[in-house]
Parts: sequence; C-alpha cells; structure tokens
Amino acid sequence: MSDLWYTVDGPAGAPALVLGNSLGTTVAMWEPQLPALTERFRVVRYDHRGHGGSPVPDGPYSLAELGGDVLTLLDSLGLARVHLGGLSLGGMVAMWVAAHAPERVDRLTLLCTSARLGPPEMWARRAETVLSHGVEAIADVIVGRWFTPAFAAASPEVVVWARKLLTGTPASGYAACCGAVQTMDLVPALGSITAPTLVIAGAEDPATPPEHARAIAAGISGARLEIVPAAAHLANVEQPEAVTRLLLDFLGGETQ
Repeated sequence: MSDLWYTVDGPAGAPALVLGNSLGTTVAMWEPQLPALTERFRVVRYDHRGHGGSPVPDGPYSLAELGGDVLTLLDSLGLARVHLGGLSLGGMVAMWVAAHAPERVDRLTLLCTSARLGPPEMWARRAETVLSHGVEAIADVIVGRWFTPAFAAASPEVVVWARKLLTGTPASGYAACCGAVQTMDLVPALGSITAPTLVIAGAEDPATPPEHARAIAAGISGARLEIVPAAAHLANVEQPEAVTRLLLDFLGGETQ
C-alpha cells in the first residue's frame, strides 16, 4: 500500500525526521513537539493504515505490512535515509524498519513501546470488542492508560482531545492493527538494528512499562535509555518539554 496519509513540516533541505503515531491516534499526537522539531528538521508525520486519513484495507495487518507502508512512503518522497521514530505502535513499526532496512535509518527514536507485547489473547479480545461494539467501548479504559491520574485531573481538556483521536479511529482499522501487535515478536530482530538508538519510557506507563524499554535498550547495541518521570503512555503529550529536549539532544548529533 503506497497511499498512507502524511504531512510534511519544516524547512526544505533539512534532515528528514519521520514519526509514527500510537495505536488509536493520528499525526496530531506529535503536535507538542512540532514547533521545536521543525526548527531543525523536515518532519514527516504519517497515519498508519487503518488510522486517520490513511486507507483502511481489510485486516488483520502484520507488522511487516505496516513497516512496508513506511518504506513505500519513503520511496515516494525520495527519502533514501531518514531519522525514524515512533511511539507505541509507531515505535514497533520503526524497529521493524530499522531491523529490515538498516540502510534507510540514520538515528532511531523509540518512545513508550515494546518489542513483544502480550498476551496475544488480550489483543484478540480487544479486536473482537472493537469490531462488535465500536472503539467507544474501550475508550475510557485505553485513555486511562495514556495519562497519569494527576495529569488527567489537571488537564481534562487534553484527555478530551486524546479521547476524540481514539474514538475517531475506524473500528476495523483499530482492530486490524491489534492483529499486528498480537503476532509481533521483534526481540530476535533487535540485534539487527545498527542505527544509534534512543529508547524513552514513561516512568508510570501501564501500557508499555519501563521494563519493556529496558529490554529494547539491552537488545540494541549501544542504545541509550531514558525514563521520563511523571509520564504514562503518551509521554510526549504529558511531558512535552522533557521529551522534546531528549529528542533534540539525541537527533542533534552528527549524522552518519
């Protein structure tokens, strides 16, 4: 599939940074980082298939299909080599690309993600629930994992915004992407990733707890691990300044 929806921001000629969103969100989830990132980078944000403005082919999807979509997007944009990043599902896709097409990835940033996120039965049940009852049926539980209780209480408007992203996701697309996570096992592929890698976890993330980030960092040679305090799953939204600073510090180094 070659027609992922994407948006490009930042100066022409700047190094390209490609960012993938989490399951149940869109390119909008990166808005807190955009002003700072676009000062230095040509930022390409894309919606996974089944999400946002991208097509919703029949599922279930595989991680290889989602990663192949990104490689096709890079080809269509004429981008031979990019900085690549993603949060949650976006991070899983970024790991797949970095492992299977290492020549395309300069630096890799992985946020609040996992190389293997079981149990498979849970993902199958979630997909079944969404297909039977809609994304609305899981919205409160899922969004409850995206932010710490303290942040949710202090910033209810952000929770409402995030919930709208989730409930706006097509049920069939959400369920089909659950299938990709259900069958995913990137652990054997981590050793194939050669790009300098930054792994970021939210200290209070119940969806992909810090031990998942530690396992990724241990599997990728030379990877750097950062745990962001007072952050749950959408750490870039809850702690935008801290996450943006980490990204700029890491990506601002010399390219290979």
